[in-house]
Amino acid sequence: MLDESGVGSLLPRLKDGGYDAERVGRRRRWVEQKTGASLQHIGSPSFDTAAMRGNIENPIGVAQIPLGVAGPVQVLGRHANGLFYVPMATSEGALIRSYERGMVALTRAGGVQAAVLEDENQTAPTFFFSQVEEAAAFCEWAPLHLAEMQAEAAATTHHGRLRRLQCYQAGRQVILNLGFSTGDAQGMNMIVKATDAVCRWVAGNYPIARYLLFSGMCSEKRPSGLLMTRGKGKRVTAGALLPHSVLKMYLHVTAAELFRVWQSTVMGHLQAGAIGYNAHAANGLTAIFIATGQDVANVVNAACAVTCFEPVEEGLYVSITLPALTVATVGGGTSLPTPHEALGILGCQGAGKALKLAEIVAATLLGGEISMGAAIASGEFVQAHERYGRNRPK
Repeated sequence: MLDESGVGSLLPRLKDGGYDAERVGRRRRWVEQKTGASLQHIGSPSFDTAAMRGNIENPIGVAQIPLGVAGPVQVLGRHANGLFYVPMATSEGALIRSYERGMVALTRAGGVQAAVLEDENQTAPTFFFSQVEEAAAFCEWAPLHLAEMQAEAAATTHHGRLRRLQCYQAGRQVILNLGFSTGDAQGMNMIVKATDAVCRWVAGNYPIARYLLFSGMCSEKRPSGLLMTRGKGKRVTAGALLPHSVLKMYLHVTAAELFRVWQSTVMGHLQAGAIGYNAHAANGLTAIFIATGQDVANVVNAACAVTCFEPVEEGLYVSITLPALTVATVGGGTSLPTPHEALGILGCQGAGKALKLAEIVAATLLGGEISMGAAIASGEFVQAHERYGRNRPK
């Protein structure tokens, strides 16, 4: 809707952002008036809208997405150990039923071993120099001053820690890749603030032409080959042996049939130039991320995962490795009422639980991988979506 100048009317600016119920309602009624839409359900939050401060701007209500639970999945991890029922928020029919089938099969097979292998988030500022030799000299200087940079970073945060650095030179430009631990937070805002302090210290202690805080190399919310080797967030892996009896009873396939699907689709991924290999890791990641208040756009990098099926005498060994899983149990959306409850289902509320959550996520995704592969191998894929995935309003 345009005003007389041809420019749309600006949203009303309310004091302190307008997060209390009265001002959220006032903004919502303004939108209803301007657009003619009815916002009854959007305007029906079950919690105090003041809790949204810091999570959203111009709030008018809530988005209510169906939330289900899949499981159980038995996880035998370094941080997660036991039976878990996993909350998943989605509007895609058949998704939760598919994941649940795989999770139950893994549990009947004796459970999923899981391990977090690395835990490090990345930033990558760029420094510019007048000559190639100056840039090369900086690559020698920077590692010698890691301790000073660590001190500058530590002064900006109680939780983030600069662990290491690595220089990547291209001509007169040097990308300084910084690896941080972020505790139980996703931590990107935290480490960007720390990176800014590091860059200011470098600029004051080394002759550079200029710098930019972002280079794009860190692959935040973007897929890249660097994620597969350097990683981002939690590098976590999960694996299990599926005996022949479990494959037949719960997945309706043989080990040879399921391996054939894996082998043939590897060829498809190679021809597509895909980064990583998996059936639909993004599906489970998105549903869990929405349910538990994660930064959903990080699905883009987290889904760069590798699923592997290996025939063995006893059946089929299946595994999934996620080199760039970014999950948190504090900060961001995790403290909002609904995600906080969902994390409670997993026993992952609050500090000290992020690594546990990462292992549960990996085990859950493995269930989705074997279930989808089995549905393709057995010819049940279309039938399952017809039965569970078609929304037929009366």
